[in-house]
Amino acid sequence: MTAALSHTGRLLVATPLLTDPNFARAVVLLLDHDAQGALGVVLNRPTPVEVASVLDGWADLTGQPPVVFQGGPVALDSALAIAVVPGEPGHGEPMGWRRVHGAIGLVDLEAPPEVLAGALGALRVFAGYAGWSPGQLEAELGEGAWHLVDCEPGDVSDPEPERLWRSVLRRQRGPLAMLTTYPEDPSLN
Repeated sequence: MTAALSHTGRLLVATPLLTDPNFARAVVLLLDHDAQGALGVVLNRPTPVEVASVLDGWADLTGQPPVVFQGGPVALDSALAIAVVPGEPGHGEPMGWRRVHGAIGLVDLEAPPEVLAGALGALRVFAGYAGWSPGQLEAELGEGAWHLVDCEPGDVSDPEPERLWRSVLRRQRGPLAMLTTYPEDPSLN
């Protein structure tokens, strides 16, 4: 897969027809997408678990809500973090942070939090991730399970993650914006 075909750094927004409970009305940030498959995290699934209860030192850097998010159905016993670092790419990236796309990057949770404290604009911690084998995501996109849209840094740290699905669709042009009116359960209409 060439870099031009990679969807790394873009959002997958579940179509209303995707009813798998892991992904219904999900917004997934693709952290990696290449010939080996794809990996991402669901941005809008907060859990009741506070970051402070599972990761010492990171809670003070976490935005609102300060909880762990369920990143997907795979490896729920592992954690990864995403942070936004303000500024232009290539201008001294902080140690312990690896750029994924634009201002969004992965945080090394093994690094001391105080090393990153002054550099991070927003941090979110995820338990687990979503993964696709080679060709699987392309097939799901071809079947119409997902809308592929651009990510904005604020999507990673939206203080109202439960509304993210609608807010991402609302900013799209044309028919995608109309999906925000799609009912949770169309059988009740």
